[in-house]
Amino acid sequence: MNDARAQSETTPFWRFSLHFYRRPGVSDACIALQDHSGVDVNLLLFLLWLADDGQLLSADEVRKLDDKVRHWRNLTIIPIRDARRRLKAAETLIDPRKQEVFRNKVKTVELEAERLQQEALYALSQSGPLGKHALPAAAARGNVSAYERVMNANFPRSAIDVLLGAFDSREQGHAAATAAVRE
Repeated sequence: MNDARAQSETTPFWRFSLHFYRRPGVSDACIALQDHSGVDVNLLLFLLWLADDGQLLSADEVRKLDDKVRHWRNLTIIPIRDARRRLKAAETLIDPRKQEVFRNKVKTVELEAERLQQEALYALSQSGPLGKHALPAAAARGNVSAYERVMNANFPRSAIDVLLGAFDSREQGHAAATAAVRE
């Protein structure tokens, strides 16, 4: 796929996710939340993307979003991720180099499944604002807290601190850039 076509097939939410996930510590924090608390990282990123626009959701609204993506996640993302992880360093009759090439193809399919889920979440957001208005930092904390209640879990504080810290520093950078443009 060429870059122009790939860019046209992405959403602002997908671009936010790619940039945010690359921030220091964010990928490790997301994986920790996924592995230890069952967090759907795409849904978590969606909640942060909404917060970036000042959208604060209730636990009931987060539960409804989770209900909408659950079947896709369970049908595609989780089994593909599990297969990719099991292939890593598994001793099979396949040449290890060929097995790693295959594992990378599975990883590509996993990423496409995640992109499709994000595309569907983005489409949901286009019907109008979700939740109520709040300042982005407060919305981020509130959305993560609502998701934690929905999951009936205690998310690892260290992972949450990394995510919210990355969100806050991103917001501060965005505010500084906006102020510089206005001057």
